[in-house]
Amino acid sequence: MKFKSGFVAIIGRPNVGKSTLMNQVIGQKIAIMSDKPQTTRNKIHGVYTANNSQIVFLDTPGIHKRQSKLGDYMNQTAMSTLHEVEAVLFLVDASEGMGGGDRYIAEQLNNTKTPVILVMNKIDKIEPEALLPLITEYNKLHEFAEIVPISAKMGSNVNTLLEQVQKYLPEGPQYYPDDQITDHPEQFVCAELIREKILHLTREEVPHSIAVAIEDMSVEPNGVVHISAVIFVERDSQKGIIIGKQGALLKEVGRRARTDIENLLGSKIFLELWVKVKKDWRNQDRVLRDLGFHKDQ
Repeated sequence: MKFKSGFVAIIGRPNVGKSTLMNQVIGQKIAIMSDKPQTTRNKIHGVYTANNSQIVFLDTPGIHKRQSKLGDYMNQTAMSTLHEVEAVLFLVDASEGMGGGDRYIAEQLNNTKTPVILVMNKIDKIEPEALLPLITEYNKLHEFAEIVPISAKMGSNVNTLLEQVQKYLPEGPQYYPDDQITDHPEQFVCAELIREKILHLTREEVPHSIAVAIEDMSVEPNGVVHISAVIFVERDSQKGIIIGKQGALLKEVGRRARTDIENLLGSKIFLELWVKVKKDWRNQDRVLRDLGFHKDQ
């Protein structure tokens, strides 16, 4: 049997479950998840390898109304993927119905010849009879190659989605080894896992103001991986929130992140966390570049 391979973008408005779907397909957490919108900032590449095919999924930032240069970068990152992939998964939240963000994305999709699969997520939250009218409504927006209802959280119908995606892959090489699940360096994934824990533990005014950078990652003689990470915020008051009373919140971030990072690396880790203020970093091109946000990605 001939081997097929290719790249597939996952796009949609914020909080529709793109990262949940990516992690479900890969079988391991490589994209962070949060109930707060705009969690994903970069394209996260997840590698799914089967007996006769390999799919490289691109989990993109949620397309949203920009409020900063970082927001511009995130939207550009998401939209730039449309012309560099074999297929696009347009993920929507079936439990919320169609929104203005969905209509905007569909307009952009009308400008591409790339096959688009409409993926209707969170079907576990709606009555089955509500699905068909919703499909009819979405069909008015774009001529979709396929329509697949799923529950990314429960894993329902995800295998069917993979089968549909494989139909649009050309014959090609195996880009990555069988056991590789992402092309991002471990430092990137570790930084994202730390950021996820902060998103889970902090208030509304903090999440979009934080960034995490790994300053050092080395293996000690006893096999323990030593990681030093810096959490950047925009204001002194946010620094106080992240640290918490007597350092309690920062310690909890470290405790939760350590568990996920140990699962990722398969070894014990020693994690050091520091909090620094970079005022208005989301609107400073130089700082955005230093933190890995490049417009050409």
